[in-house]
Amino acid sequence: MTAFAYAHAQGDAWEHIVADCLEQLGEVSPDANLGFLYISDVLSSKAQDILHFFQNNTSVPHWTGSVGVGVCSTGTEYFDTSAVVVMLGEFPAGSFEVFSTISSQQLDNFCTQHESWYRDKLAVFSVVHGDARNNEVPEIIEQLSETLDSAFLVGGLSSSRTRYVQIADDIVEGGLSGVLFDPSIGVSTRLTQGCSPIGARHEITEGHHNVIAKLDDEPALEVFKRDIGEVLARDINKAAGYIFAAFPITGSDTGDYLVRNLVGADPERSLLAIGENIKPGMSILFTRRDAETAREDMQRMLESIQKDLEQPPRGGLYFSCLGRGENLFGKDSQELKIIQDTLGDFPLVGFFANGEVSHNRLYGYTGVLTLFK
Repeated sequence: MTAFAYAHAQGDAWEHIVADCLEQLGEVSPDANLGFLYISDVLSSKAQDILHFFQNNTSVPHWTGSVGVGVCSTGTEYFDTSAVVVMLGEFPAGSFEVFSTISSQQLDNFCTQHESWYRDKLAVFSVVHGDARNNEVPEIIEQLSETLDSAFLVGGLSSSRTRYVQIADDIVEGGLSGVLFDPSIGVSTRLTQGCSPIGARHEITEGHHNVIAKLDDEPALEVFKRDIGEVLARDINKAAGYIFAAFPITGSDTGDYLVRNLVGADPERSLLAIGENIKPGMSILFTRRDAETAREDMQRMLESIQKDLEQPPRGGLYFSCLGRGENLFGKDSQELKIIQDTLGDFPLVGFFANGEVSHNRLYGYTGVLTLFK
């Protein structure tokens, strides 16, 4: 199986960037039928022009992708610059189906438009891109996976300082878009966490909305301070951006958890507010963001996915959190170079997201790697 063509470039003018990418792609295979296109948010206003350029100059009929504050390719990260990464996939005719924006109110329309395809093809896998401004996207992700009989979804939410756009054969925004694949497309996918647990798992015994009053029948803030240690407990503000709440995933055999931000504390009433609605009875633990443990977990993930490979992947997609990349692993594209050093040189594109999708959930501070076999 031939590797997918791919390219990446940065520059001052979008016209020069896409021309550079086109030159790198070389003679486009007539079998290339799905393009993956990720555009830095600096160029978001030119997304339509960039998409049209590749549509007109490659004859690839279908496209999917997103805008991101950072975009990435094999061994390379682009932040705060005008950049484009592109990969041209070759898949059997009829083995995939691009779908446009879904909101919670439009899921019925999605079913009407695509049900005959995904029922006939038994769609089991999908690459998705979502609008981070839409608070219903986590629910839409879960509903879509359920609609597709628990299909496995991977992807990320657009990140931008300007326009939040996705690509689904056109420029779209507002909900969830992507591409469905049938079982003939071989993939391997893994998730790596950017945070490591501290302290024990607790039960929320009292709370409402996103405010926790008691953990294990003790005042929530006191339990939190005990877990994070005396130094941080002296000044809770110092914990922001370093300590997070996490919800263990029931039934996970890899110890996965959903990380959410801490958003406030009330020392007088010993309350703790987090970026997620809670209910009494839920399990919760606290985590810290740590470069060393993030590297260790990423290496574990890469060694695990490597065992699935009998030959180099034809191509890959990587969706990483904005809180990772140079913010966690350091400059000079260290996060992408870890992938390259372990798995070798192969076509890889992706972006740094406002939330990452794996299976039927929206994660945070994670990296999601998917390889096409």
